[in-house]
Amino acid sequence: MTQTVPKKKGLAPTMEILLAEDDPGHATLVRTNLRKVGIRNRIRRFEDGEEVLQFLIEKQNGDEHVNFAHAYVLLLDIRMPKVSGDEVLKHVKANSKLRLMPVIMLTTTDEPQEIRRCHELGCNDYITKPVEYDEFVEVIKRLGMFLHIMRVPPLEE
Repeated sequence: MTQTVPKKKGLAPTMEILLAEDDPGHATLVRTNLRKVGIRNRIRRFEDGEEVLQFLIEKQNGDEHVNFAHAYVLLLDIRMPKVSGDEVLKHVKANSKLRLMPVIMLTTTDEPQEIRRCHELGCNDYITKPVEYDEFVEVIKRLGMFLHIMRVPPLEE
């Protein structure tokens, strides 16, 4: 299980993986292969950038909303409907309550200018999803191994 940085008192909060992926096949492959390497954290999927922002920023009547006492990591696709991944990244890193949340771009886009732009906006890592199935599975398994050792603080202490 992915680690969180423990608070001074009590137990560390649960870390949740937020997966922003509009392609249902890619989302299933990510979830399945993270589970295969032992990731048991909750994985919450969003089908577009607007859903991510609503969860993180805009609490709707009765809708689930980010819990600032918890730790999160965001796996973020760039090409998504409604609000693009780079716009979501910009909002997350500009928000003082969210900016510590690690954001890993997980996308098919491998254009050097896009990689640079995401890093300039504050992404913590940029992973290109291979087109070849076996390579895609291997990349996700390696991501899962990285998530196992990653230490993430809660959004607020």
